[in-house]
Amino acid sequence: MRPANMVTAIADVLAGIALSGFFGLWDFDLAHFLPVILLCASTKLLYGGGVVFNDVFDSELDKVERPERPIPSGLIKYNEAFLLGSILLLIGIVLAFLVNSLAGYLAIFISISALVYNKWGKHQSFIGPINMGLCRGLNLLLGVSIIPAAVYDGWYLGFVPIIYIASITMISRGEVHGSTSKPLLYGSILYAVVISFILYFGFINDELVMALLFLTPFAWMIFTPLLKAVKQPSGPNIGKSVKAGVLALIIMDAAWVAASGYFVAAIIVALLLPVSFWLARMFAVT
Repeated sequence: MRPANMVTAIADVLAGIALSGFFGLWDFDLAHFLPVILLCASTKLLYGGGVVFNDVFDSELDKVERPERPIPSGLIKYNEAFLLGSILLLIGIVLAFLVNSLAGYLAIFISISALVYNKWGKHQSFIGPINMGLCRGLNLLLGVSIIPAAVYDGWYLGFVPIIYIASITMISRGEVHGSTSKPLLYGSILYAVVISFILYFGFINDELVMALLFLTPFAWMIFTPLLKAVKQPSGPNIGKSVKAGVLALIIMDAAWVAASGYFVAAIIVALLLPVSFWLARMFAVT
């Protein structure tokens, strides 16, 4: 289920909630707090279900490339994993519908996108990274859907995580057997596009300085291992770059929140990073 990564999915939703303007309407009563809890629980289960099916669909390949994974190692049976993934996705969808119908439909689209990627998309050199990015873009919009009208006004914001995750997916292609520097350089260009967009978003909201406080460590987290991988594109170096890119999502989401004008909320999101790092010590990230 990749527990460390599930924390990054929660950060996505919290960023989306901030982008919707919901925190500006915060009343600090249960009626306002409950949909936040439901959406965070929903995205956690959707992400968990998606990566469980990743292992389900890859079980035969993992017997060769990653025999230590739960299914090929015999720790978990194939049918057990299939059932677990199905239950996680179903409950995640139900929790989203409890918030509102738009959130529920977005949860369904997230589930479908994840399944399509796991079964087919990951094997496509061009469509695959976009497919994976779509899952994260929809996840951000899942948070925005806490105020349904905000999705219709800010749907284009979903393209930023699509670009970011597409770049990570592109880089990860050489995680097992190594790669060349070319896809890594393309990934670095896409990283720069994402940072530029969030900077612009902070600028138009008069929150450029606040955004920079989070974008600076974000850039350091993603570019430090990536540049090392560019110089020596071995499997282990690329794996470290991918891991850093996934965990850095939390700081990117915090930058989104800060650029939206909610600095305290951005700090709260950023505090999810040590939780994710702690989980990453015990569970695989990629």
